[in-house]
Amino acid sequence: MKALIVIDYTVDFVIGKLPCGDPAVAIEDRIAELTQQFVREGDFVVMAVDLHYEHETLHPEHKLFPPHNIEGTPGRELYGKLRDVYEAEHEKIYWMDKTRYSAFCGTDLELQLRMRGITELHLVGVCTDICVLHTAVDAYNRGFQIVVHADSVASFNQNGHEWALGHFAGSLGAAVLKNNGPTTTL
Repeated sequence: MKALIVIDYTVDFVIGKLPCGDPAVAIEDRIAELTQQFVREGDFVVMAVDLHYEHETLHPEHKLFPPHNIEGTPGRELYGKLRDVYEAEHEKIYWMDKTRYSAFCGTDLELQLRMRGITELHLVGVCTDICVLHTAVDAYNRGFQIVVHADSVASFNQNGHEWALGHFAGSLGAAVLKNNGPTTTL
């Protein structure tokens, strides 16, 4: 059994307060397409979405990044075509707020996956070298098989993006799918 985890593909991370910019905009169609495909095939789909609060000062990210994905703001909404897919299929997609880089940290993600007998996680979203990476590391440490869709992840740091793609394959044994082709590892 497999699941798709869509990580932080929100307005703030694509074009907003902490933007990946053009690299994130460029993956919009592919993320929406993969989400529709997984929903259509009856697989478990998770929207793992960063959640912060206005005037938050104790969170560790407070000193590292500007305020982003603030509760109740337009910046926290899913970006572009993914928002449309979610609105059409929301009853088939599991929305999960997260407050740390990893989608596993402080959430019920592992429980939801184990209850469904899921062993293979497909990861897409932003940022490749931050939230996608930390989610992949936690998935690896919990014994899940990992598939990263290289055409569906992006970062504001191209060097970090490339490094993370290599790390997924070389250190986590992840399958990295490139250019919609067959499963490969770097």
